[in-house]
Amino acid sequence: MPPDAALNDERVLVVPVTRRDGEVTCGLLKKANIECIVCKDLPTMAAELALGVGALMLTEAVLVRPEMPLLLAALRNQPAWSDVPVVMLIRDHESPVRALRTLELLGNVTVLDRPVSTRSMISAIQMALRDRRKQYRIRDQLQQQAKAEQALMKADQRKDEFLATLAHELRNPLAPIRTGLHILSKMPPGDSDKSRRLHEIMERQMGQMVKLIDELLEVSRISTGKVVLRRERVDMRAVINLALEGSQPLIDAAHHTLQVDLLDEPVWVIGDPSRLAQVVSNLVNNAAKYTPNGGHIRVVLSRRGTLAVVSVEDTGVGIPENMLQHVFDMFAQINRTLDRSQGGLGIGLSLVHRLMELHGGMVEAKSAGPDRGSTFTIKLPAVAAPDAVDTPSEAAGAHSAKHIRVLIVDDNTDAADTLAMLLESQGHQTRKEYSAPAGLRAADEFHPEAVFCDIEMAGMNGYEVATRLRSDPRHASAVLVAVTGRGTDEDKRRSLGAGFDLHLTKPISYEAVEKALVRI
Repeated sequence: MPPDAALNDERVLVVPVTRRDGEVTCGLLKKANIECIVCKDLPTMAAELALGVGALMLTEAVLVRPEMPLLLAALRNQPAWSDVPVVMLIRDHESPVRALRTLELLGNVTVLDRPVSTRSMISAIQMALRDRRKQYRIRDQLQQQAKAEQALMKADQRKDEFLATLAHELRNPLAPIRTGLHILSKMPPGDSDKSRRLHEIMERQMGQMVKLIDELLEVSRISTGKVVLRRERVDMRAVINLALEGSQPLIDAAHHTLQVDLLDEPVWVIGDPSRLAQVVSNLVNNAAKYTPNGGHIRVVLSRRGTLAVVSVEDTGVGIPENMLQHVFDMFAQINRTLDRSQGGLGIGLSLVHRLMELHGGMVEAKSAGPDRGSTFTIKLPAVAAPDAVDTPSEAAGAHSAKHIRVLIVDDNTDAADTLAMLLESQGHQTRKEYSAPAGLRAADEFHPEAVFCDIEMAGMNGYEVATRLRSDPRHASAVLVAVTGRGTDEDKRRSLGAGFDLHLTKPISYEAVEKALVRI
């Protein structure tokens, strides 16, 4: 339908017997607030029909005109939802057989005997327009359905592309890990340099896998509303510095030049410091990934009126104009080949967009085009400085825990065994149990100072283990650490409610274990 068709949706097109008949008919309809168009002939009506119509008004005289097949063809070519109402003014005793046969070819017809009263004519036209409005509602529903189906098809296509990318990205780190394990199993003892290099490679690749999985979980948590922001008054300068600490290795690896322009005075906002740092870090990492080696990245903090503004500029591959409005879509990938080579899943910018929405802010992307760099800007409401800023002192570094007794309860024997090996390598005494009941019995015999317990175990879960240990005075002083694959805020609250002191999400790192033991 032409763009201006909606403006013509309720026009009544008339082909009168005489010009005077047309003027009188339209005059009567206009008094009833009905738009009327007089068509001089049937070809004109057929042409106007394509521009939008509410109903047609004809007399039996036009049914025998040689141009009538042209109008019939125009009616047949209407969309499937359309059945244009026709009001036919006719004198039965004057209608030839040919006219009556043509009348049968018109589908949605209301016949009025001539002469007809003004009231009857207007009533018939109004009824025809009501019928037409119902057709338009069907049209609108079909259009909305078509748009929804098209959006679903695009989403499905992006999903398939994403799954293919995810499989590719997960296989990438798995390959060197598997190869490294094979080499280690065949390697003669004493080759410490080779062993160290293999461990570095495997550790790096494992970190990449954990990062991919964490991103997926983040999207899921935000999409389902399970992310709870820990809001506080925070200086955006501190947020940026925290973000750059995590992004610096990626910048250094690509030999980029990083320029950071911060204000001399604090720029305060209300938000979750770790989540805001995640936003800035994602933007800087994105700039580092999409900028050829040796490029320039600039991070600028400014204050514009009541807004705190952070811009991340790069000299990278840029963004095509037709992609600017889609860069924050889930699984959107501007350059799929480059994304795959850099380990991208197409969800980093979507995370940025959603986190900014949760903070009541916004993010926008600008680019002059391919190979002309990009600028991503986040904006947050700025707030007044606090009356007093308390900066609690923290330990300068992690203190090594003393050698302690640690009980490990996990029905995944490999996970329990490797954690025990890690703890024993640091001089701790460990005991492993592969079920919750066995873990409870071992606690009574072993008297652990710390318990690392899996949550999802067959028969009895980790929450019940924690509850029972906490109810026993003999284990009141033990540090209980939940070890699980679930890491939402709700999961963490449930762990603390059951009696755990800490909640660690698998795969847990050595640093996380050390921090847990420092509590003793």
